[in-house]
Amino acid sequence: MKVLVTGANGFVGQALCRRLQAGGWQVFGAVRRDVALPPGVTARPVGDIGPDADWTGEDWRLALSGMTAVVHLAARVHVMRETAADPLAEFRRANRDGTLRLAEAAARHGVGRLLFMSTVKVMGEASGAHPFRDTDPPTPCDPYAIAKREAEDGLLRLPDGPAVTVLRPPLVYGPGVGGNFRSLLRLADRGWPLPLGSIRNRRSLISVDNLADAVASALAGPPVRWEAFLIRDGEDVSTPELFHRVAAALGRPARLLPVPPSWLSLAGKALGKGAAVDRLLGSLAVDDSGFRARFGWQPPQSLDAGLAATAQWFRAGR
Repeated sequence: MKVLVTGANGFVGQALCRRLQAGGWQVFGAVRRDVALPPGVTARPVGDIGPDADWTGEDWRLALSGMTAVVHLAARVHVMRETAADPLAEFRRANRDGTLRLAEAAARHGVGRLLFMSTVKVMGEASGAHPFRDTDPPTPCDPYAIAKREAEDGLLRLPDGPAVTVLRPPLVYGPGVGGNFRSLLRLADRGWPLPLGSIRNRRSLISVDNLADAVASALAGPPVRWEAFLIRDGEDVSTPELFHRVAAALGRPARLLPVPPSWLSLAGKALGKGAAVDRLLGSLAVDDSGFRARFGWQPPQSLDAGLAATAQWFRAGR
């Protein structure tokens, strides 16, 4: 069995390539140029993966011919300092239009299956008192999530396309992680007091190894025309609990001050960071029973084991 992975050299892509190889797949990486890939993964340089790519050219013919499945991870992601004049247009171009052109090209070359990595954010920014379920209506709120949701819908409406499985993961962590989770690691490592002790929320996460295992399980299951699933680790945690467990994995004390969340919210608004603080205070939990029932899946890695592996990687790079 042959699988083409876009974004194979990324954080999730590298873990996924290793997991698929362990499961007996012959793995190929669609990359913009020759880059380092996990051992045994064959690079397929294709240049652009956006809507303006030469989808009928020789590079994509070589990349897609003979593939059993395609896993589409490559995407335009959140950036701290957005410079695009129209961010939504740029996200749509990369994450919606590029995805649909890839699916069309895969169908032309006889690829029977596409797994599309979406995001929990298509469901909204906060789950409230009850976790999001697969059957809840999507309510994306930012350009990244809007474009991902439009890509999901476009794949559903695509005539004669491959069978599609959509995964909607929450925050992904693990060795090699960047972004907000790496910032959390730095804060925990410094041991500074933080005003997070009174937050009462629930957050779902998934380790990169659990996510890779979920993808492998989905590819092993019988295909259907289109399906979408939320996915997570085996337990949810509050923001203070997560910080305590990250600090413990790093061998550091967790010093959390019991500051009322309403004060944090007011401070965030005063500093122009209201949306970011609200995300920190709110719940974003998911019910992934649909995926587990469909594929008979259980996450092989516990939260503490995933945090320990992440902490070990972080300490090695200090």
